[in-house]
Amino acid sequence: MSKAQNVSGLWGILVYFWSDIRPQFGLLVISAIALVADVGLRVLEPWPLKFVFDYVLLRSKKLNNIPVIASLEPITLLTFSAVAVLLITSLRALAAYWSTVGLATVGSRVMAKVRNHLYCHLQDLSLAYHTKARSGDLIIRVSSDASRLQEIMITAALPLVVSILTLFGMIGVMFWINPSLTLLSLFTLPLFWLVANRLSQRIKDSSLKQRQQEGAVAATAAESIAAIKLVKALSLQDAFARVFAQQNQRSLKENVKTQRLAAHLERTVDAVIALGTAIVLWYGSWLALRDALTPGDVLVFLTYLKNAFKPVQNFAKYTGRLAKAAASSERILDVLNQQPDVYDLPDAIPAPIFRGAVRFDRVHFAYQSGQVLLQDINLNIQPGQQVAIVGTSGGGKSTLVSLLLRLYDPTAGRVMIDGRDIREYTLASLRPQISVVLQDSLLFAASIRENISYGIAGVSDAEIEDATRLANAHDFIQALPQGYDTLVGERGATLSGGQRQRIAIARAAIRQAPILILDEPTTGLDQGNEKAVIDALQQLSENRTTFLITHDLYLATRADMILYLENGQVVEQGTHLELMQQNGRYAALYQVQASLRV
Repeated sequence: MSKAQNVSGLWGILVYFWSDIRPQFGLLVISAIALVADVGLRVLEPWPLKFVFDYVLLRSKKLNNIPVIASLEPITLLTFSAVAVLLITSLRALAAYWSTVGLATVGSRVMAKVRNHLYCHLQDLSLAYHTKARSGDLIIRVSSDASRLQEIMITAALPLVVSILTLFGMIGVMFWINPSLTLLSLFTLPLFWLVANRLSQRIKDSSLKQRQQEGAVAATAAESIAAIKLVKALSLQDAFARVFAQQNQRSLKENVKTQRLAAHLERTVDAVIALGTAIVLWYGSWLALRDALTPGDVLVFLTYLKNAFKPVQNFAKYTGRLAKAAASSERILDVLNQQPDVYDLPDAIPAPIFRGAVRFDRVHFAYQSGQVLLQDINLNIQPGQQVAIVGTSGGGKSTLVSLLLRLYDPTAGRVMIDGRDIREYTLASLRPQISVVLQDSLLFAASIRENISYGIAGVSDAEIEDATRLANAHDFIQALPQGYDTLVGERGATLSGGQRQRIAIARAAIRQAPILILDEPTTGLDQGNEKAVIDALQQLSENRTTFLITHDLYLATRADMILYLENGQVVEQGTHLELMQQNGRYAALYQVQASLRV
């Protein structure tokens, strides 16, 4: 990719996030004015020195044609010049302060909005995307990569534009002083463009690899920390440490390469600027010796040349930053350009309060082409009916209820509630009417009260307590040090499995949803906790259409309908007695489990 293409890509990024930048336009304008004032005051800075050098020190006769200057005594002109230096420098410092503070404020505000937008977009992406992505890498994109966008949108892009304009302005003034000397000084500019064009793309490529390696480092750390109990139990600390060290070393290698290339670019530009300065110093002094210029003119010209090349130095510095930030932006845009597989249709409507009649009409589903998970599923479930879904592992049980939640959409057929395809409803009105209790119920690092009431506005303490009583959780919560205000660790690590599960049941109960999904809710519980959870589940499922996924056929016997899934197909369907009479797969499995219970 050429530099021109790179700049075009950055312009596309600014356009993409313009809706976030636009509200800050007023502050941006003020900051830009302060930047321009800073540049203008830099233009004035060398002139007091010129007057002192030519008139006070050398007493040049050429200034006698300026009446105001000629009428002043040397000491008066010296005083005015000293005051002018102080005033110009103070005003320039003030302008630089306001431009820096203004741009930093805008950058922080925009960055916060971009990060919120990115996070919300990640939340909206389908489950299929998240099953393939690594959580640690996504965290890096939301945090570190999003921060680098600030350099693209504010702290590099705008100063870069101002620097380019300043360069042309300075060159114009230099032409006014001496065209031939200006043309000679600009001889070095093509060298700068060649160097910047060659190195900026290499910096961007190296930065992209570095960000990818940082994502891999974060992903490994996140995975090992999330599974720290298993890592310790299996003595995997050294294995994970080796993988982490290898990835960290690769990230370090790319980081050093990126910094080396950026330093190479900036120091090469310094050498090019030194060459231009040497040429101007020699030729300008030669002109002064021939009385074509005054020594003060040479001094002003060299000062202007230095200031003119400062934007070139900034351009080199910001080119390196922009190249690195562009790599981060590509990773951000890669996420933002992802479209969710499951979304609201244009004519989707809010769902009414469901009665709970569920129908699967010739439903097929495949994660990828050729990998069929469900085949020709036909079910008709009445409101309040309890359905147990059993069968072999990998048979499609969890996938079946995931279609009801619209975590995925069927590749063929329809899932219907109360006689209407659920794709006709908005997701925001569909999912709150379906409560879920999972095998590994996730609790957040917050109080028990907050964990139960998350996502439900205006819940009273009495309602929370009623839900915990239904879940057989009230007594053990009251026994905790701070009761309902007790903070639980991340993922609920400070509670036992049974306690976590009963809080999850309370969380499902308080939603009072007409449809309930229970996915292996008693797996891994001891006998005492299992009984408490089963009793709570029985109360929770009353008068609700309930889907129970379980390997424990003892729980399945209480259901109104049992589905036996195998290889994505319903091979047996009926009540417990009907399936036992059929003497098929369900009956054989039940007999095996019954013998183990004895």
